[in-house]
Amino acid sequence: MENSTQETIESAVEAEEKSTMTFADFGFKQPIMRAIQRMGFQVPSPIQEKVIPLILEGHDVVGQAHTGTGKTAAFGLPALNNIEWRNGVELLVITPTRELATQVSDELFSLGRFAGIRTVSVYGGQSYRRQLDLIGRGAQVVVATPGRLLDMLSSGKLEDFNPSIVVLDEADEMLDMGFLDDIKEIFSYLPQQRQTLLFSATMPEPIKDLAKHILYEPKFVSVTKKETTNKDIRQLYYVIEEKDRDDAIVRLLDKEEPEKAIIFCRMKREVDRVAELLQAQGVNARALHGDMEMRERMEVIKGFRGGDIDILVATDVAARGLNIENVSHVFNYHIPFDPESYVHRIGRTGRAGKKGTAITLVTPLEFKELERIRQKVGTKMEYGFVDEGGEGSEDIVERFLSLVQAAGIDDTAVKIYEKLEEEMAPQKIAYKLITMILESDMLKSKGTGIGLSQEEVERMMALSGMSEKPKKSSGRRRRSGGQGRHRSQNRR
Repeated sequence: MENSTQETIESAVEAEEKSTMTFADFGFKQPIMRAIQRMGFQVPSPIQEKVIPLILEGHDVVGQAHTGTGKTAAFGLPALNNIEWRNGVELLVITPTRELATQVSDELFSLGRFAGIRTVSVYGGQSYRRQLDLIGRGAQVVVATPGRLLDMLSSGKLEDFNPSIVVLDEADEMLDMGFLDDIKEIFSYLPQQRQTLLFSATMPEPIKDLAKHILYEPKFVSVTKKETTNKDIRQLYYVIEEKDRDDAIVRLLDKEEPEKAIIFCRMKREVDRVAELLQAQGVNARALHGDMEMRERMEVIKGFRGGDIDILVATDVAARGLNIENVSHVFNYHIPFDPESYVHRIGRTGRAGKKGTAITLVTPLEFKELERIRQKVGTKMEYGFVDEGGEGSEDIVERFLSLVQAAGIDDTAVKIYEKLEEEMAPQKIAYKLITMILESDMLKSKGTGIGLSQEEVERMMALSGMSEKPKKSSGRRRRSGGQGRHRSQNRR
């Protein structure tokens, strides 16, 4: 790379505010424009506006942008437009995780479907032979994780593998996961004559050095100073114990009283279980996942969109592409696998200028993962805590009676009572003893709050390097019984 191109990322051109240009201004081929229109894209994001013309012109590009800025379409649209649309791999995208590989592959498939472009995801944990077979059938796009891709290349299983465009996505994440050496070896198997695109949220020295070796006279674009998540979305997190997830989601629904909400779960069976849990609590909730029949899925989406269903419990895949107005809340029952999923999930709320709330449940073991997402997305999150609130006097009386009825009689207790009886009347003894018990810890509820204490969370934040001081958000007492839960089934 020549000296004139060895400029640092810090001197990269800052992206400007979103302009009035449209995707039609880029001059894409008709099948690509048809996909853009079908997906509802209208105005390009800052990274897309800056990067797409450079890629269309054939330049190598380094793009520094947080997750959620539209990077996949930024490199996917011009790359798909430029390839020859013949049999054989022409576009290779390398991602750090299988979850991201699946998401990128799905989006590229959607962008290239009207051009007949076939995509294959390549990662560990799935059939090696099937992935090779799909590539051999003429796939033009491969989205792969480093380990499985390097295994295929080094073993000679990928014959005539000559992609003309190579994308390294989330490069700093590759570094954090220890894939840098694998990446360097992968590029030793790739053709020298290629267009190379590198995207990264941050630009540490090892990534700058990598860029110097794998790119030729790259153009630099940075949008790191822009907010990547909607400022109309308030983002909260609750640090809980694993056993408290169900209780937390029920009480948060009671506290927040959302008009319309989506609860995201990782697995299909979890979606069904959480939906059933909420239904048993009187919540108007329905499940949505890929194992459901298409007719049933469409009925659920129609009911949620029309207001007949208040709470949608869904997987990422099932909710992808949902464009539903007036979603006031998004809940992450589990923290998403990666930053892309987080941005996608919370983007379901805070639309059309309306305010929204995104709430994420995390355990202490998942706290570092939350911090990784926060840094990648470049967003601000507040700490929340749900208080149980005080019990009513009737609740205390009932619990006291239960304790008395279940208690045995100790010999020492008999001796103490006999001594007390010499000093005062039995009724006075009883009143005094009951008062002593009420003032003790014996009747205090155990685990009255959902979420770790503010002090505990602050200690975890200090260990993980988070700079924001947690802002406590207390909740109301959960009401007992089916009444008072989130809007019931017969509300409408």
